[in-house]
Amino acid sequence: MTPPRVSVVLPVRDAAATVERAARSILDSTLRELELIVIDDGSADNSAAIVRQISDPRLRLVQQDALGVCAATNRGTDEARSPVIARMDADDFSHPARLEKQLSLLHHSGANMVGCRVRIVDALGRAVGSMQRYEQWSNSLTEPGRIAAMRFVELPIVNPTLLAKREVFELGFRDGAWPEDYDLCLRTLGEGHTAAKVPEVLFDWIDSGDRLTRTDERYSPEAFDRCRRAHLLDGPLAEKTEVDMWGAGQAGKPWLRWLLAEGFNVRHVVEVSPKKIGTKIHDTPIIADTELPPPDGTPLIIAVGAAGARELIEADLTKKGYIPGKDAWFVC
Repeated sequence: MTPPRVSVVLPVRDAAATVERAARSILDSTLRELELIVIDDGSADNSAAIVRQISDPRLRLVQQDALGVCAATNRGTDEARSPVIARMDADDFSHPARLEKQLSLLHHSGANMVGCRVRIVDALGRAVGSMQRYEQWSNSLTEPGRIAAMRFVELPIVNPTLLAKREVFELGFRDGAWPEDYDLCLRTLGEGHTAAKVPEVLFDWIDSGDRLTRTDERYSPEAFDRCRRAHLLDGPLAEKTEVDMWGAGQAGKPWLRWLLAEGFNVRHVVEVSPKKIGTKIHDTPIIADTELPPPDGTPLIIAVGAAGARELIEADLTKKGYIPGKDAWFVC
């Protein structure tokens, strides 16, 4: 049999209310040469029965015991027949042109994985206020360099929008005390693979109180911090003994304490608050942004959480010769 151009992996557990809509949104894609592999991960409801009722030869249902989303997605990778694999979640909606446009970008950009812009809405299609800042940030990242540079801020590609070469998925989703999708993204980018994003909204990410990202501690802010810190140590901070920091506020203090606990010599902390400049925090001198020396190979960790601060700091760093993603890393 001729392999499909894209294999779409859709893990599901107890999503009887939404799985048919999600599955049909894939099967109704303008890209016809696909297969949809639904991995039923031990559902206790009638999710599997609903999937069986969908009459389409491109759909395959695989049932397994309740082993978790990592095992289910990895099972989907094993079952996939295409050299290109895409993700889908059981409560989301994929726009008709999504796969076609993402596959085109994958082939023409040279990237190893691609996403698309998203709408984050509730079950009634209304914008989710608490997610607007993340939506705007994620949707602003479309070019490979920007995605790589900003990867330690948050997950730069919304996981169920992911379409990638098989080699990315074969790295495998890992169970652990942090988000498996963020871990895979950071491992992929850390190994030198590139990512791009279709600059169009082609996906509705349905945010609800039942979603794992809302209910499972693996997706808590603390878990994201554990993940980004582990990958920072394996990546930009590997074999480094000295770092600089920007931010002595609520967002920056925990990062300073962590860096010191990990044994780094923090040369100074940059601040814009006149009250803090010239003082010390944890015996580390606080300097003004005008005193920041030019880049000399020492990693600069920027931990400032105020809205709009990232853009202002990035503009200032660019004037000083810093390149985000090379010698300066935003972490919030």
